[in-house]
Amino acid sequence: MRTEKPIDTSALLKLATYASTATAFLLIGVKGAAWLMTGSLSVMASLVDSLMDAAASLINLLAVRYSLKSPDEDHQFGHGKAESLAGLGQACFIAGSAIFLLIHAAERLNHPQPLQGINIGLWVMAFAMAATLALLAFQGYVIKRTNSSAIRADALHYKTDLLTNAAGIAALYFAAAGWPILDTLGAFVIACYILYSAWQIGQEAMQVLMDRELPEEIRQRICDIALAHATVLGLHDLRTRQSGQIMLIQLHLDLDRNLPLSEAHRVTKEVERAILDSFPQADVIIHQDPRNPTGYSRNPDECRDLPQILRR
Repeated sequence: MRTEKPIDTSALLKLATYASTATAFLLIGVKGAAWLMTGSLSVMASLVDSLMDAAASLINLLAVRYSLKSPDEDHQFGHGKAESLAGLGQACFIAGSAIFLLIHAAERLNHPQPLQGINIGLWVMAFAMAATLALLAFQGYVIKRTNSSAIRADALHYKTDLLTNAAGIAALYFAAAGWPILDTLGAFVIACYILYSAWQIGQEAMQVLMDRELPEEIRQRICDIALAHATVLGLHDLRTRQSGQIMLIQLHLDLDRNLPLSEAHRVTKEVERAILDSFPQADVIIHQDPRNPTGYSRNPDECRDLPQILRR
C-alpha cells in the first residue's frame, strides 16, 4: 500500500534546496571579492568549489521537485530516483572542479604570484565559513527528518566547502607570515579532498540506482515486526530498496495452510500496518504462503542468513 508523504516533508526538502542555492550564490559573491582582492590560489579553489556548489544545488533543486511528483502511468514506483541521479551529477561537477584546481595549482607553482589584501580576504573567508556552517546545520535537520539522498549529497559537498574555507584561511595566514608557497600547496590538498568527496557522493548514488538493499538494521527490524504477530509462522524472500523518500519492501509471509482466506488476509494487513507504523514512507507488498505449522523450527536467525526466516 502506497502512503502519501507528509506535507511538511515535501516542504522541508524544497526549503533545503532553496537555502542551498541561495547560500551557494552568496558564497560565490563573497569569495569572488576575496579572490580579486588577494589573488590567493586557495581562495580561488574555494571559489571554484562554490561555483560547483551552485551548479549542483540548481540540479538538486530541480531533481528534488521532480522526485516529489506523484506516481504516474509511466512511473508507477514514483520519481524518487531523480534524487540519486542528481547526486551522480553532483559527483561529476565536483570531480571536474578538483581537476581544474590541480591544473591551476601546478601552473601557479611554475609562475608564483604575490598576494595582496590578505586581512580583508581572511574576514571574507571567515564569513563564508559561518554561512556554510549555518546551512549545514539546517541540512542536517532536513536529512534527519527526510533521509533524502540528494540533500545528503548536497551537504557532503558543502562540508568540503567548509574545509576549503578553512584551508583558504590557513593559506592566507601563512602567506602573510612569509610562506606564500603554502597557498599553492593548500590548493593541492583541497583539490585532492574534493576528488575524494566526489567519489563518496558518486558511490552512494550508484548504490541507490543499482537497488542496493536497505541497511541490515532496517531489514532486521522488518523481520522482527513481522514475526511479532502471533499467527505468522515465518517469512522469506525479503527484498528492500530505496527510491527517493520511499522504501520499497517486499516479503513472503508463511501462514498456517488451514487458515481461511479472509483470516490470512487480515493477518497480512495487520503485519503491513505494523511495518508502516515504523516506516511511514514505505510501499509494502506482502505475499502469503500456506505452510504446515508442524514443520517449523523455532530457532532465531537474521534476515540475511536464511532464505526462510522462522518464528522466534
